[in-house]
Amino acid sequence: MYMDFGLTFEKLLLIGVIAAVIIGPERLPKAAETFAGFVRKAGEYLRDTKSRMRDEIGPEIDDVDWRKLDPRQYDPRRIIRDALMDDAPSTSAATASAATGTAAVAASAATPVLDTPRSPMVRPAFTSETPPPFDLEAT
Repeated sequence: MYMDFGLTFEKLLLIGVIAAVIIGPERLPKAAETFAGFVRKAGEYLRDTKSRMRDEIGPEIDDVDWRKLDPRQYDPRRIIRDALMDDAPSTSAATASAATGTAAVAASAATPVLDTPRSPMVRPAFTSETPPPFDLEAT
């Protein structure tokens, strides 16, 4: 049986036996009562937190797909690739700078583009002759 934090039933049982031996039979009932009170207060705290979130966010909290917000699903390489594709300038100087290196970067920096409206980006089709940008230091 698997529980949170990698604790199994056997491990919890072992911890309980060790705690009972260390605490001793005289103080064990008081310790069990204290632990039960702690568990009860933790449950109340969680219920209060849930109700407070529901009150503050409103009924649309039920419409949230929490699986989409799970940070374990994000791949940093995909995020970086998408960011590079979305924010890549569509000018020929920027394309040349990506292909030729720092000399073209200096040339493209000489022609500033300020306050120009951005058109929707069209994702380029990559082939074996024109692979996507790749940075060895980023991987």
